[in-house]
Amino acid sequence: MTTRTHDGSAGDVDHGATSTGYAFFRRPDERIARFIAGSLGEARSVLHVGAGAGSYENVVGAVTAVGPSEDLPFADGAFDAAMTLFSVHQWSDVTAGLREMRRVTRGPVTVLTCDPALVRDFWLYAYAPEVLDTEARRFPPVAEIAAALGGTATVEAVPVPLDCTDGFNEAYYGRPELLLDPAARQACSAWSFVDDRTRERFDRTLRHDLVSGAWDARFGHLRAQATYRGSLVVVRALP
Repeated sequence: MTTRTHDGSAGDVDHGATSTGYAFFRRPDERIARFIAGSLGEARSVLHVGAGAGSYENVVGAVTAVGPSEDLPFADGAFDAAMTLFSVHQWSDVTAGLREMRRVTRGPVTVLTCDPALVRDFWLYAYAPEVLDTEARRFPPVAEIAAALGGTATVEAVPVPLDCTDGFNEAYYGRPELLLDPAARQACSAWSFVDDRTRERFDRTLRHDLVSGAWDARFGHLRAQATYRGSLVVVRALP
């Protein structure tokens, strides 16, 4: 069961406006969902902050979904656990929002995010560096997330499966052809911050390298790699 007090975009990008195919390309992946559920432990009541349209809310039973806020309308320790997923990079005040999550949560707080120190290690940087430079600027450093949550924090890489159904950039690590679809690109918010010239150059150069075999010569091993450990991480903090 999900109780929702806010719906829509979490912050600086309105996915409904920027990508008509968002719901198709960003379908929750059941393997990532299991990873998130494991980080929440045995929680019976879970707060989902920055919930947007509700992705991954089915990982646990009773979920209360809200938008990010510096003043959440709940008592101290009101929830067993809390989570925010693919969201903190759109918050106006990450530190204040995370501290509020910690205040109203008596157990684990789980943050699914990308480590900005690792995003440029992905093959996409060879074709559209502006996109990953944007991601590196937008995602808060993992150390800042952990510090805002306080307590004891751990950081764990989330393995991305080869056939991942949740179409963020690294979900296509072994399926580069799929990123030639403009709708697939626009379902990942960083692409909305670059201009048409960048998109056109990406399309032209990737198509050329796929036809010539240059992409496979450099990155073809990824096509047979069952999972990819890149910048996607879970920061989990206990009081």
